[in-house]
Amino acid sequence: MDVVKDILEKIKAYQTIIIHRHQRPDPDAIGSQVGLAEILRASFPDKQVYQAGGPVEGLEFLAEMDDVSDEMYQNALVIVTDTANSPRISDNRYQLGAELIKIDHHPNDDPYGDLVWVNPKASSCSEIIADFYHLYQEELSMNNNAARLLYAGIIGDTGRFLYPSTTPHTLEIAAKLMTYEFNAAELNRELEQIPMSVAKLAGYVYQNIEVDEHGAAMVMLPQSLLTEYGIVDSETAAIVSLPGVIDEVLAWGIFVEQPEGYYRVRLRSKGPVINELAKKHHGGGHPLASGANAKNQTEVDEIYNEIQLLCKEYKK
Repeated sequence: MDVVKDILEKIKAYQTIIIHRHQRPDPDAIGSQVGLAEILRASFPDKQVYQAGGPVEGLEFLAEMDDVSDEMYQNALVIVTDTANSPRISDNRYQLGAELIKIDHHPNDDPYGDLVWVNPKASSCSEIIADFYHLYQEELSMNNNAARLLYAGIIGDTGRFLYPSTTPHTLEIAAKLMTYEFNAAELNRELEQIPMSVAKLAGYVYQNIEVDEHGAAMVMLPQSLLTEYGIVDSETAAIVSLPGVIDEVLAWGIFVEQPEGYYRVRLRSKGPVINELAKKHHGGGHPLASGANAKNQTEVDEIYNEIQLLCKEYKK
């Protein structure tokens, strides 16, 4: 793969490397970003390698961000991991670097950057970073923390190997990462744990889910409810997969009202392809896991109607 070799050569050529990921990070965003940073620090101890971005929103046990000044971007190589669209990159200063590399596993609808390595067949961006290491083991070094972070990213984006994105290669990579010294069981527990407020919200989701005759489901989470439960938007990520355990549910949307009045929409599916729907509503993502936005209740209704049509067509 010429582009992968080119990425390694660019990394070798720069003294300063700054790595970004997407806003509102999940374990794969942190895992791929900081996992790559750890590999590069271990491989090239003379280089300055930083992880940049906003708050990690409850994932501090994985990693935290570095303080990076504007001046550091001068003559720096910037790498962005796990981010399909440039508006979602956390910290707009990614544009200040000398060159930009995109590494991702989402459909490549926004091929930003001077070099682009996108593999939509990978379970996660963390799997891609692990592949990068294995392709160039003679020149790169893995350490325990890098392995821990990449493993966290893989189990995060595969739902602990339950999602269709899990391949034999995914399991092979995960097994290799587990040979390093970190407590995988403890890491799983940390990723699985939720606060009592989110546990109560899970009860609300099950009690208030709407499901039609074709398996299209929706849950509305108004801002007043989040305030009542003492929950911020980022914590609602923990309940997105819950409708999937209901046998009648085929595809679903979780509509989270934001303080500004619009709705963040989390879309999931067991079969019908939903990322084209997401693109129509200021979003995107994977065929079975996407995100979108709705400006008001009317657009919420439109999105749910589209989910219903997809489920109806899928069952024909």
